[in-house]
Amino acid sequence: MTKHQKRLSVPKSWPVERKEETFTVKADAGPHGESGVPLLIILRDVLGYADSRKEARYALNEGNVEINGKAISDEERPVGMFDIVAFEEREEYYRVFPDEGGRLSLTPIDEQSAQSKLGKIVNKTNVPGGDVQLTLHDGHTLLVEEDSEYSVDDSIVIANDDDEIVAHFEYEEGALVTAVDGAHAGQIGQIDEIQVTPGSSQNNVLVDQDAAPVDADGGFETIEEYIVVIDENFVSESDSDSEASGDNREQGDDA
Repeated sequence: MTKHQKRLSVPKSWPVERKEETFTVKADAGPHGESGVPLLIILRDVLGYADSRKEARYALNEGNVEINGKAISDEERPVGMFDIVAFEEREEYYRVFPDEGGRLSLTPIDEQSAQSKLGKIVNKTNVPGGDVQLTLHDGHTLLVEEDSEYSVDDSIVIANDDDEIVAHFEYEEGALVTAVDGAHAGQIGQIDEIQVTPGSSQNNVLVDQDAAPVDADGGFETIEEYIVVIDENFVSESDSDSEASGDNREQGDDA
């Protein structure tokens, strides 16, 4: 199986230029499905911390790069929405977050914020033994007690070291949210109304930006699938002037 990916066919969330080269690196199987960006692209094309795959492999073999609290040695490991990328030696920590063009970008955070990550609940299933399994947007699963008040489309914050749930944000009118896909990706506001659509069609969500702690006016409408509940820490992070959206220093040594 080829280890290359044609640039013209990469997901729109990948922070790569599509027409400067024919191929880029292909992500391994793992979290985030097809939308996951290979770690090599983050290290080389976005941050410029490596000029080649060889340099990236050297850094990873030294254990200098962590994703969600775990050292990563595979340069093709997929990185996706809300992952925490940490460079302990540099004391640099980033959260992966969609920008207003829908591309994934890196938002600088502090060390304390890097100890946990946000996840959207996309499925909730009863399992033998009386527990409930929650499935998050990146495929991560965890067990909670049957009477726990977690619902699909809620968001939770889990600790990287032990998967403990440290915060819970309900999907409801008035909740602070961001759009992660579609025409309004990266925009933040408060849910004004959830319009339930009969049948199998997606519910519509009306988002008010006037009422939210963001530098924006008006609002937007999108489908429920594209909405993720967040907390107010995301607002100050998304306004940071030092956000790393990538200088896209494309290299030709993806092989």
